[in-house]
Amino acid sequence: MEPHQIDVSECRRLLESGVFGRVAISTPSGPLIVPVNYAVSGDRILFRTTPYSVLGTYGRNAEMAFEVDHVDYEYEAGWSVVALGRGNVLTDAREVHELVGTEAPRPWASGTRSLFFALTWRELTGRRLGVSLGDARDLPVARHATGR
Repeated sequence: MEPHQIDVSECRRLLESGVFGRVAISTPSGPLIVPVNYAVSGDRILFRTTPYSVLGTYGRNAEMAFEVDHVDYEYEAGWSVVALGRGNVLTDAREVHELVGTEAPRPWASGTRSLFFALTWRELTGRRLGVSLGDARDLPVARHATGR
């Protein structure tokens, strides 16, 4: 099987279907990948962290990569979507309050994750290996943030 590129609209659909992905950032000791729960709102990927975490410390106004994927081991098929852009802390109290009342993003990790990040992508790309197996097998879950 040859991998093939996924168009932007399909990348967006796949990105919006997930709740778990990985943020890649640069730190003084080198690149680091951090797993996060996320939601999509407009052209932004939203996630939460703690103020003194690696993301809270090095992710403010930083270039980031975000990756989400889904693999079907039985059919040896899957896809991966990568978003590139700048991450910023959400400082608008009204916007944060609205996000807290929605279904997303809800961290699985214990503890208080009071710092809301928005990664606004400038590039969204993806690759698929194998054929789409239909939404029942191709999409992990459907969840969207409200708002922008």
